[in-house]
Amino acid sequence: MNAYGTYFQNDPQRPLVYGKVNLINPPRQRLRGEPLKEGILVHPVIVGFCGTDHELMEMGRRGQLSPKFPAGQNRLINGHEGVVWVPEQNRFAIVLIRGGDSIDPTRYTEDESYFEYGCDQADGLFCDSMYVNPDMLLSIPEGYAQDGKLALSFAKKMVFPDPFACMLFQLERMEDLGSAHWFRQTARRRKCDLETARQYAADEIFERTVIFGLGTTGMFVGDVIRQAHPNANIYFVGRSPADSHKVQFALETAKAQYVQNTYADPADCAQAIRAAMGGRATCFIGVSGTNVEHEIAFKHKVLGCNGIYNSFSLGPKITFDTMPFGFENHLIFGSINFRQDHMEKAIDMLARSRYNEIVELIDKEEFIADPIAAYENKIYCKGAPMKTAVIWNKEHINMAE
Repeated sequence: MNAYGTYFQNDPQRPLVYGKVNLINPPRQRLRGEPLKEGILVHPVIVGFCGTDHELMEMGRRGQLSPKFPAGQNRLINGHEGVVWVPEQNRFAIVLIRGGDSIDPTRYTEDESYFEYGCDQADGLFCDSMYVNPDMLLSIPEGYAQDGKLALSFAKKMVFPDPFACMLFQLERMEDLGSAHWFRQTARRRKCDLETARQYAADEIFERTVIFGLGTTGMFVGDVIRQAHPNANIYFVGRSPADSHKVQFALETAKAQYVQNTYADPADCAQAIRAAMGGRATCFIGVSGTNVEHEIAFKHKVLGCNGIYNSFSLGPKITFDTMPFGFENHLIFGSINFRQDHMEKAIDMLARSRYNEIVELIDKEEFIADPIAAYENKIYCKGAPMKTAVIWNKEHINMAE
């Protein structure tokens, strides 16, 4: 079956193009032990742009995409965030992106394999139609679809379940690892049993939380921490002016404080963060994608003794001096994943959120006319919206709501 969409290829001049592609439908499995199933046909309705899309485009420029292509293909239809219409079932759905021959595809081991729709070995959503394993089509909450249409405000929120689910997973990891890191000390301080101490420690690790970087992932992790830990003290660090819409929205949502990084010297930024907190961080979350994250945390001592460092950036290298690192008892971890239950919870939480307010649309005709220009000059450029999405099928969107 042929359809029109955007796809990546290995080409230094044209790594991303729009055109006719032949859809494939190999049998896939959601989890190890489950049957292989052919996908059912779905039609993408609204699709969000992710930084991964931009990185894949750059990989295509460098000729590095071959391992990402579906088997037997020399292209990858991109897109992994959005809503699809399932004609066979007469309903809307959110695609569970990752599956494979694995007990848990987000935590796969050496003898397991995975695939990701729109990212790795499986075609994605920037297309008129695609095939999806029927077990990987997650339901939207009841009451949001009327006569085969979604309100635009709701549809915009549904470009976020993937990154929001990632942040729910990060919260779980910080609670699990942080409480295990602290609970014996907590038990002695509070004079309680170890199991009770674990519960206290899972809350205490967010006493002074630094979120370094204020994109959507930083905003989301602040939100989920606040909802799970009402007494947390959260400090966003970013370069945007404090009175900008992005910053004000994030501060209001997470009930957080803000340190604007206007400093040429990381040491001065670190001093400003410590001053704002009145001490050193119990938890430092790096989401800026810059190497200065680890310098601020370790070299300039924003992360306190027994603190945990959560690396959610792709690209930066983390270094630290082993002498203070060992004696200050830091815990460093990184994992960019989520499970199906995280995504289902994300869908429900987002439905009740205001995140539609940070999504801006690019016209489909403008996008498909020159996808590379759209990426470089509108979607991923200086001054770009926090989140950009495209309505791929207006038939299923109520533009008035």
